[in-house]
Amino acid sequence: MKLREGTAADAPRAFAIWRGAVDATHGFLSPADKSSIAAMVHDLLRTAPLTIAEDDGGEPQGFMIFADGVIEALFVDPEAHGRGYGSALVAHAISLDPQARVDANEQATNASPFYEARGFVRVGRSERDSAGRPYPIIHLRHPGPEAAIT
Repeated sequence: MKLREGTAADAPRAFAIWRGAVDATHGFLSPADKSSIAAMVHDLLRTAPLTIAEDDGGEPQGFMIFADGVIEALFVDPEAHGRGYGSALVAHAISLDPQARVDANEQATNASPFYEARGFVRVGRSERDSAGRPYPIIHLRHPGPEAAIT
């Protein structure tokens, strides 16, 4: 596995990863919301600061958008779940900002436990997502290195 900086050329594969992951884990999204979000993500991936997680053959298996201490998006191809790609991306984010933050859809029941297993703690909850849609969001933050000092 290798992490690398993404480019605009990675956008089609990143979008395919996003779509597969959302299909596998976000069944709660209405078809209209899913379509609207897909259009936004499609455009975003062409310009966002991507970190790509590749397999040994150089094929992207996951990606992260990390900006200003926030994991804005992290998705792994469902066929590659459980193989360490997501953990490697999170570890990279924490290396860049030990107090990294992330929001997770409460209804994506795999999301909060994934981050909590990697040291993140819940710091809040919102009834709606950032666009005002009725999808509750769990706000998490990594406590940073000082949390290990007791």
